Amino acid sequence: MFSSMNLVHEARSQAHPSLEEEGRVGTRKQKAENKGHDGEPKSKKAKSTGDGETGKAIDAAAEFEEFCKASKEHLDVAEMRIILEANDQDTSGSDDDILFRCQDMLFYGALERCPVCNHHLHCTGRNYVCRGPYSEWTTCTYTTRESPRKDQPLKVPDGIHDPIVLDWCKNRESRPYPQRELIPLDKPLAGMMISLSGRLTRTHQEWKKEIEKHGGLVSNTVSGVTCLVVSPAERERGGSSKLVEAMESGIPVVREAWLVDSIRKRAPQPLDAYDVVSDLAPEGKGIPWDKQDPGEEALESLNAELKLYGKRGVHKDSKLREQGGRIFEKDGIIYSCAFSICDQGRELNEYCVMQLIMVPENRLHLYYKKGRVGDDPRAEERVEEWNNANDAVKEFVRLFEDLTGNEFEPWEREKKFEKKYLKFYPIDMADGFDVRYGGLGLRQLGAATAHCKLEPLVANFMKVLCSQEIYRYALMEMDMDSPDLPVGMLSDLHLKRCEELLVKLGEDLKMALGSHDSDVKSSMLWLDFSNKWFTLMHSTRPLIIRNFQELADYAAAGLETVRDITVASHLVGETTDSTLDDPLSDRYKKLGCAVAPVDEESEEYKMILKYLEKTYEPVKVDEVSYGVSVENIFAVEPSACPSYDEIKKLPNKVLLWCGTRSSNMLRHLHKGFLPATCSIPAPGYMFGRAIVCSDAAAEAARYGFTAVDRPEGFLVLAVASLGDQVTEISHPPEDTKPLEEKKMAVKGLGRKKTDESEHFMWKDDVKVPCGKLVPSGHEDSMLEYNEYAVYDPKQVRIKYLVAVKYEEQDMVMDTAEPGGGEG
Repeated sequence: MFSSMNLVHEARSQAHPSLEEEGRVGTRKQKAENKGHDGEPKSKKAKSTGDGETGKAIDAAAEFEEFCKASKEHLDVAEMRIILEANDQDTSGSDDDILFRCQDMLFYGALERCPVCNHHLHCTGRNYVCRGPYSEWTTCTYTTRESPRKDQPLKVPDGIHDPIVLDWCKNRESRPYPQRELIPLDKPLAGMMISLSGRLTRTHQEWKKEIEKHGGLVSNTVSGVTCLVVSPAERERGGSSKLVEAMESGIPVVREAWLVDSIRKRAPQPLDAYDVVSDLAPEGKGIPWDKQDPGEEALESLNAELKLYGKRGVHKDSKLREQGGRIFEKDGIIYSCAFSICDQGRELNEYCVMQLIMVPENRLHLYYKKGRVGDDPRAEERVEEWNNANDAVKEFVRLFEDLTGNEFEPWEREKKFEKKYLKFYPIDMADGFDVRYGGLGLRQLGAATAHCKLEPLVANFMKVLCSQEIYRYALMEMDMDSPDLPVGMLSDLHLKRCEELLVKLGEDLKMALGSHDSDVKSSMLWLDFSNKWFTLMHSTRPLIIRNFQELADYAAAGLETVRDITVASHLVGETTDSTLDDPLSDRYKKLGCAVAPVDEESEEYKMILKYLEKTYEPVKVDEVSYGVSVENIFAVEPSACPSYDEIKKLPNKVLLWCGTRSSNMLRHLHKGFLPATCSIPAPGYMFGRAIVCSDAAAEAARYGFTAVDRPEGFLVLAVASLGDQVTEISHPPEDTKPLEEKKMAVKGLGRKKTDESEHFMWKDDVKVPCGKLVPSGHEDSMLEYNEYAVYDPKQVRIKYLVAVKYEEQDMVMDTAEPGGGEG
């Protein structure tokens, strides 16, 4: 029944699964030109040089080619769906997907289900993958090249009567199915037609050989190709005719790095990640942030205007703010919602904003915007005017339910919500001004300080804490600075949900990783958590968190930063219209904390300088070391902390260093220290929900250091009562709950300690563990320096703030008193 065929169709068939998962890279031109470059069909070359195994593969490929033709003539798509369903195969997708999937199953056998999530596997030609729902948050990413075919005959439903199909299935009952040959890993460009333009790092002839070596073909024209590869300089010269034609035809135009990375990673990389012309397209406004070089993205985000500052903020891009637009309210509901979804298995990282905006003369508008997190130039956006308010509300509710799969009113009134697969999750905004919008801009700082009635050093201190810049920088550094989402104005409910998620999943991950699950299942647990996290706490560059240190760095520290910036947003409020009314003095009163410079000639000042000098080691960034110079020292009296008179009565008091970002400082002074958000076996969180300090300024400096171009920072000195009994540990405790419940102080023993012979007592029986850093004998500790954990905030009081400037070494630390006292 099956005649001998060449190998052309097999090459195309193996590329065909890209219809399902890898993009429709096959084109008419590619299929027409998919021959050997001397004009001879590839099958003839293969047959003349192949060994026995290759010959079998060629025979199977030729037979499959003939079978595909026959099955397509004798079965329609509806019948194919019925056959797939009868054999427990996936019946979703386009007609092309069904055609390929059914032909693959009939010829090579049915596929088993995914061993991770129990959903359907698909053959892509390169491998076998699952893209079913692992959870309501996550698409499964299971991949294998091992054949997962069922070793059993196919079932033919009663409604299928075609004799050719029946004969084929009956014949297969007595003979094994042929083995499907997957595209080799060294052929990542198989099935792709690529065009080259402009001056690249290699000549076009060299690239042609390289592309063909890795399975692809090169075309001298643009029509019908998979993509056009150009040098970034091509656009600066105005673009070649190839570039113009590609843009007009909607053909992806990518950097040369796409070829390099696809070959190096042995898999075709997403074309849009290497796009070079989206900002040149007529509808374009710029390159998406996640597609830019991180350094370029940082500069752009720092200068970007925040477009949505809170629940009642009219989105800037609606253009209705300038017309006096206000968010529509009815029956206690504010019609302004923001949403997020992150599913890295499907490369989804999107936001959506919906608002009903009333402008003067009772004209109601519906604003809708959806795109990738970051300043996405290709975001879907529209503004619609409605004559009837009830109709506008109905449309708003319909869109909410379409986006989330949940009803609107139960969410708005009771905050009841259930995450649905591939649906958005609401980002609950608070009513106020994100400090990146409401804080003092660069042009206001000078005037605000000049009109301030505070002591000049305190005025400068408040200027730093009330400026937009430090908060913009903190969120930019963590890739949480999307201009369309007010990360600095999230509701207490949303922050609480983030904290609950972090605590629960931290515990679940510890339990799961202690089990004997496979590496694949463990990886899916991390992916699922990462998707949950970056949906609730959206990032311009989400990643798969893979260990507890990354969990601490990207999730726990990120949450604490956002929580503290939210406090700063509420405290600073909106300052743009009040510069001449002394906004710094006003915010200082709201702070509820007295701040006063410490006299440089005082013993207090000299003691702090000595403590810093003795216990500091340079902060290392790459190969560069940074020392510090002291700018100012402030004595502080926060009303949120226990009074100093109360602290003086407690036993075993120690003056300890605490590290913090400048963006966290307002919350510390306004609310006092809060315990860590969770328990993670990583520095800073290994003690559980505790306030953690150190006897080494070097440890605090790691947290205070932000970046080379932001050298200013703060180190905090706090008086902590460690109580009558201190538990010493050198390894993370398996369970921190007993420590949290007993509220006993814990000392984590680091690899270095301060020389105890140099410690001394200060006023009010406060011990100052000042001494040079020496080896402790605990070489296997995960801590470099000693850390102290206190579980009751009533045992800690912030005493001093040391304003420092980080400076590149090698130079001796600059202090105001270089000859300060000896230990």
